Amino acid sequence: MKRAIAAFALLLSLAPVAWAQDAAPDSEHGRFTFKQVSDGLLRLDTRSGAVALCSKRAVGWACQTVPEDRVALEGEIARLQDENTALKRELIAHGLSLPNGINAPPGAPKSGDQDLRMPNDADLDRAMSFLEKAWRRLVEMVQRLQREMESDRGKKQLEKGEIEKKS
Repeated sequence: MKRAIAAFALLLSLAPVAWAQDAAPDSEHGRFTFKQVSDGLLRLDTRSGAVALCSKRAVGWACQTVPEDRVALEGEIARLQDENTALKRELIAHGLSLPNGINAPPGAPKSGDQDLRMPNDADLDRAMSFLEKAWRRLVEMVQRLQREMESDRGKKQLEKGEIEKKS
């Protein structure tokens, strides 16, 4: 019985040692990731997101937290969100639909809410004036081309006639 108690006591005293050997440090479970840089190692805490620069010192390794510029990052995010909203509104204002899965910005009219504006007399007059000018220019270009072709044909006939006279 004494032997059984002694064996049980020995087993209990060795259990924490065995458990400690089986327990893996946090780095093995992925809490920290390391990246070698010129000044030492960058350590990323995957739980908190904190980044630290670890370097060898006279007394051993020391890690210093890298300062974050969170205010600048948040400002840039806000600027990009505003720009994105403005671009969405501009697309909608031009009558274009947003890609699938993209929601319209708040306060933007729905694509069905837009009213089509019919052209008024001034718009029609401008369109007719443009078409008349374009037509006149086209006719003038054709007439000029015909005149040039006729004059070239006449010159060739004259040259041909002069060549025949010399022969």
